[in-house]
Amino acid sequence: MKREIVLDTETTGLSPVTGDRIVEIGCVELVNHIPTGKHFHVYLNPEREMPDDAFKVHGLTDDFLRDKPLFSAIAEEFLRFIGNATLIIHNAPFDIGFLNAELEKARLPSLANAVIDTVMLAREVHPGARVSLDALCKHYGIDNSRRTLHGALLDSEILAEVYLELIGGRQVALALVAETRVTRVETVSGFPVARPRPAPLPPRLLEAERAAHALLVTTLGAEALWGAYIEAEEAA
Repeated sequence: MKREIVLDTETTGLSPVTGDRIVEIGCVELVNHIPTGKHFHVYLNPEREMPDDAFKVHGLTDDFLRDKPLFSAIAEEFLRFIGNATLIIHNAPFDIGFLNAELEKARLPSLANAVIDTVMLAREVHPGARVSLDALCKHYGIDNSRRTLHGALLDSEILAEVYLELIGGRQVALALVAETRVTRVETVSGFPVARPRPAPLPPRLLEAERAAHALLVTTLGAEALWGAYIEAEEAA
């Protein structure tokens, strides 16, 4: 069983180093690339005022967050939910950096989960194209009309759909797809690294099927394109 957690956060700003904090965490569970319906979602009191720029992104106000729990109060529950699953994150260094900063404040170890950064994955799949979440939704025809503001749980649900498209389509659990590039994140700037398939896939055609096809091609005439394909395969 392969368990993955699609994760997103909303924050008060761009860097925990300058005092910014997490205000929302949203997680969606995938098992064997299929959404299970299980999720983790929480709003957090950042213990600081919300800057206008951040409010314009996610719409979370000081009044709304004032009675929400501190990160330290939900940290253990969050860690139990993600367990040792691979984390699927859009622009992973940003979210991992904030989560590790919060874990450090709570005197807990940094995350050691494997991470797939869908920004990096999208750049490999679509070189030169825009790889924002909205752009990828448009490319794959995924409805993101509810995304009038950023929200951690909604963005995780949308990212789960985008991720499945990036690795081979929504029926990826039934298809042969390339192995996903995974790395362990040890620092804020960790990135995925390519890992080749350990062994080639076995041929999907039986020898009898190949022989029957070759016999059929001989009946098509000397100009048939299939003959050229067979010659090229034999020469390889």
